[in-house]
Amino acid sequence: MTIWLDDPKKLVPLRDQAHQVAMNMLRPISRKYDAAEHEYPKELDLLAAMIDGLSESGASNGAGAAGVRRDEKEKPEAGVKNGTNLASVLGIAEMCWGDVGLLLSLPRQGLGNSAIASVASPEQQERFAGVWAAMAITEPGTGSDSANIATTAVRDGDEYVLNGEKIFVTSGERADAVVVWATLDKTQGRAAIKSFVVPKGTPGMTVERLEHKLGIKASDTATIRFEDCRVPAENLLGSADIDAGTSGQGFGGAMATFDNTRPLVAAMAVGCARAALDLTRDLLEQAGVSIDYDRPAQVQSAAAAKYVQMEADWEGSRLLMLQAAWMADNGKPNSLEASMAKAKAGRVGSDITLSCVELCGSVGYAESELLEKWSRDSKILDIFEGTQQIQQLIVARRVLGLTSAELR
Repeated sequence: MTIWLDDPKKLVPLRDQAHQVAMNMLRPISRKYDAAEHEYPKELDLLAAMIDGLSESGASNGAGAAGVRRDEKEKPEAGVKNGTNLASVLGIAEMCWGDVGLLLSLPRQGLGNSAIASVASPEQQERFAGVWAAMAITEPGTGSDSANIATTAVRDGDEYVLNGEKIFVTSGERADAVVVWATLDKTQGRAAIKSFVVPKGTPGMTVERLEHKLGIKASDTATIRFEDCRVPAENLLGSADIDAGTSGQGFGGAMATFDNTRPLVAAMAVGCARAALDLTRDLLEQAGVSIDYDRPAQVQSAAAAKYVQMEADWEGSRLLMLQAAWMADNGKPNSLEASMAKAKAGRVGSDITLSCVELCGSVGYAESELLEKWSRDSKILDIFEGTQQIQQLIVARRVLGLTSAELR
């Protein structure tokens, strides 16, 4: 089988268009919204309208920056398919070359939208079309253990009553709705965990505070409390049966969302790291340091050798990202590859951006360039959607064929 490492020709226009948006729309306002934390970037409304128009016209093939839509019922095409997942990671990498926080702030491109796409029924897909959905999973007492959700959902007639607290909800204040993970019965473990679409303004749902963060300051990160919050039963995504966890409509289906979103986070790290590498190379050349790919790294300057090593690590991250997305497009189980991509890109992205700050010295540390900002932004990409340690644990389980109970 021939392996092609070039971007698919049909996706090149989308990739290039995303790069132009990143360069002409995101980069110019990057520092502005880094300084104005919690202020909504109004410039993104125009960009969101453009993306909506492309999607509605059918001319986009994944124009949504984080709008992964994988229909598991779709029959795979003959041969290979370069579809929405691959288009999304290519587009996201380019957009994050511009700014990660602004990409995360794009309307209707939230993680909750991926959850709806993965688990919702056709009727729910139609009803929630056009809704900007955040996703609320993490709780003060759960950390990275998504199966230990404490927020409860109790059936009362045609409604569910939600009680609990969620933290670190990206776009929690700005989004039109929040996809909330809650348990129907704590004694039943992960099989009883379901996700509910809770519209903004629902009585009993309160945004307690917005977090002040190290990076991605353009993106709001909220703490949300649910106190006797009543949600229509029809807003439960997938099946209400507790034993549905093995059918793809319960906890298993909700967790499968991560197989789509983790390559997207890898793409964010790949894009941010590429931005740092591009600027660092320019600054090194201005300082008289040339990088010669025709000579071994050990016979070049220390700065040039370090740069070549960083580019090699970056390329490995990019290829893992592409592999995970391609597998999703072609209906192949990609849980292992999604975690590998996220783990590699998250760590390498953080290492590269910080190393670029070091290589450029005082210029890298000062706000005269964006290098210091990229080093701050990239750190979260090694943490959210499952930390580095959690990804390594998932990879180990898949490689060794062990369950979560057997390898903790």
